[in-house]
Amino acid sequence: MVTLVNLRAYWRFVRVIHQFLPLIVTYTRDRRKYLLFGGGRSVSPERQRQRADRLLTSLLTLGPTFIKLGQLLSTRPDVLPPAYIEVLSSLQDDVPPAPWEETKPVLEAEVGPVDDVFDEFDREAISGASLGQVYRATYEGEEVAIKVRRPGVEALVEADLRALKWLLPVLLRFVDEARRFSVENVAEEFDTTIRQEMDYERERRMLGEIRENFADNDRIRIPTAVDELSGSRVLAMEYLAGTKINDVETLDERGIDRSDLAESLQRIYLQMIIEDGVFHADPHPGNLSVMDDGSIIFYDFGMSGRVDAFFQQKIVDFYIAVANQDIDGILDAMVEMGTLSPTADREVMGNVMELAIADVRGEDLEQYRVQQVIQQVEDTIYEFPLRLPRNFALIMRVATVVEGVCVTLDPEFDFISVATEYLTEQGYREQGVKQAVETAGDQLEATARSLVTVPPKLDDVLDQVKRDDLTVEVKLDDQHDVLDQLAKRIAYSILVAVGLLSTAILYSFNEAPEAAGVAGAITLPVGVLLYRSLRRKKGVKARPQFTRQEMRRRRGDE
Repeated sequence: MVTLVNLRAYWRFVRVIHQFLPLIVTYTRDRRKYLLFGGGRSVSPERQRQRADRLLTSLLTLGPTFIKLGQLLSTRPDVLPPAYIEVLSSLQDDVPPAPWEETKPVLEAEVGPVDDVFDEFDREAISGASLGQVYRATYEGEEVAIKVRRPGVEALVEADLRALKWLLPVLLRFVDEARRFSVENVAEEFDTTIRQEMDYERERRMLGEIRENFADNDRIRIPTAVDELSGSRVLAMEYLAGTKINDVETLDERGIDRSDLAESLQRIYLQMIIEDGVFHADPHPGNLSVMDDGSIIFYDFGMSGRVDAFFQQKIVDFYIAVANQDIDGILDAMVEMGTLSPTADREVMGNVMELAIADVRGEDLEQYRVQQVIQQVEDTIYEFPLRLPRNFALIMRVATVVEGVCVTLDPEFDFISVATEYLTEQGYREQGVKQAVETAGDQLEATARSLVTVPPKLDDVLDQVKRDDLTVEVKLDDQHDVLDQLAKRIAYSILVAVGLLSTAILYSFNEAPEAAGVAGAITLPVGVLLYRSLRRKKGVKARPQFTRQEMRRRRGDE
């Protein structure tokens, strides 16, 4: 029996296909000029931005679920080219609130009659988003903010998720094999993320945990949740008002040190990610305000994440390597975190890291060198996709947005210097040096042990060689069955050669024409098998690698 949700999902699927089909066809034509055949086409960044604008329009047209999908895609450079990331990063979850008459039943189902529960309640929402909206009220003499889930959004999201699930197999047919993992990964991540954002009980738990972690820090203010008014669809919390963090004119009028404010913001996020392992993941200016004493107010913990101990340590290693300008250390940390392929060209990536560090520090860069490196690595993350864990993608987004806010507050802000100072104060750099010394000591001990044990073993090997008694075992890693294919082709070739020779001999002597016919009939199927094996293009499928040769080829030098 077809349910109402399925009927809605079918309709949404039709709308989604209508919106995305032109983009899918365009993407396919970039790979094959005439859809089914022909070479690829070169697409300029300007053309990519035009397509990204069309994608943005489609997402906005399709509504709340797809606005959230666009925000998620803006954190995934392993799925979309840089031009798309740039356009989608501007996507703000800011939509007109639903009418009060539609919102009231949702609120009263959770807390009871509005006029009986609250001393005062302002029916005009103070902010609206795709999944919820916020109202201002007075409860037991205290001002509170009431976040209410958008009416009917659950059914819409459920239908959209089903439509996207049906669309995924279609979409996978139009993407190359290298990006298939990333697309499937994003689909799973999105399903989890949007359900978490609609669960206000989870948001209340995350808010409380982060608030507790900063209980002794007077530079951050996190609202206290009102538990008796909160549920899965309603979140009530202390109302805190302040100046929007990017309103620099008002901040200056109130005498707030913007450089100190930027440093405080970065230190707060370093503690969240490196020490606490739980972080607020949506630090755009709409979710950050500043009180008159310079403390920072954090709003909206619906988008939040966790970092496990392994990633915390690797992030520390990365920051320490950046602080020491240890390019090899930076690349090693990126490889261990899975954000850089082990087969990447380390020399080129080293140039990229040096350029990035100099840019963050605000150093003067030679325009020629900048253009040279940019040309080398243009679209590298997209062309050579990475497998980004969900929370690491969130961390990348957080770092980018926080840096943008900090630079807005202080154009001379040095992200690396603040991170270096923080790591030094917390003892991470000293710990890193200690670990390096211990590692060097272990290597020295192993080397000394080898000096004692290797010569006798070497003597044994030389004795075996002298006695002609040395056996070497070789194991070949043949994941693509290349040797198996080669063996079949050799066998088929031998059989065909023998068959043709036998047939020719029998016919030439004219002794046994029937036997010659039989030999020819037997040889023919083997010949067909040989032909098919030679025509088959299933060999070793090498994915494009980040190499200087590939870069030169793309620039037309080869």
